[in-house]
Amino acid sequence: MTNTVALIPFIIPVMALVLDYLFGDPISIPHPIIYFGKAISWGEKQWNHGNLRVQKGAMMIFFYLLILVVVLGFTTMILEAFSPWLYLVFATYMLWMGIANRTLIAEGKAVINKLDTEGLDAGRAQLSRIVGRDTSVLTEQEVRLATLETLSENLSDGVVAPLFWYAVLGVPGVMGYKLINTFDSMVGYKNHRYLRFGRIPAQLDDIVNYIPARITAVLMFLVTLNPAVITSVKKYRKAHASPNAGYPESALAGILSCQFGGPHLYGGVMVEKPFIGDHSKKITTEDLEKTCSVNHRVFILSIILILVIQLSKIIIS
Repeated sequence: MTNTVALIPFIIPVMALVLDYLFGDPISIPHPIIYFGKAISWGEKQWNHGNLRVQKGAMMIFFYLLILVVVLGFTTMILEAFSPWLYLVFATYMLWMGIANRTLIAEGKAVINKLDTEGLDAGRAQLSRIVGRDTSVLTEQEVRLATLETLSENLSDGVVAPLFWYAVLGVPGVMGYKLINTFDSMVGYKNHRYLRFGRIPAQLDDIVNYIPARITAVLMFLVTLNPAVITSVKKYRKAHASPNAGYPESALAGILSCQFGGPHLYGGVMVEKPFIGDHSKKITTEDLEKTCSVNHRVFILSIILILVIQLSKIIIS
């Protein structure tokens, strides 16, 4: 029995991987991220007005984080001590809810499928579900490029970063990361409404993604062994407005030998962005399939690394 319990740290990440591959993000069972979104929406309506909006946004995210970490920390401790098998179920469920590889890939494929089968307007509409930019004026090529950009960025945000914070801090780590990430996706915009209130959440999101974004680029090289990844990352990693997104984007640009970036329309305003990658080419379905394959392999390699970390902890102890 004791030997079986000792396997729990190895079972959790493997089961989370299997569940994600089988079901993706389920819509028929309670999802923590949905409740995070509701809590953030409620808090934003209560406090995002008047003076001291930067301070209010900071207080809100740190208060929510404190409550979440304390509750999950105590829950984890109690379950580990009194019911290891309930802890297994609980931790597996939370880690599964924190990763989104299958859903991310499905959303990307849905854009290209709509584009190919129903035309440009349908592709633009589908893309608008997963990006923040104005998609109504994008060309077919730009829709394809935006889809691949999103797949690369969210490989870090939706797969590697949650697994990284799980490896570092367990269940409180992965859920704390997802709370910060959800804050950023909801209030981290540089517009009149959120510029001040969302400043600290956006900066905190940059901090917690700093290491995972760079790890993602390394993993993308390891699963392809393509030297163009190293060249592209060295040249373009700082070409993105985000301190982190340039790493996976430039890595994918090297893998596909393509070019991301350039001017984009956000909220009716044209934003000039540097190009990422040396080669401007027509994006094909083969490029999408190659990107999805990279995402799958990075996910699996990340799980393997977590297992190695768990094994090293046992050996050291």
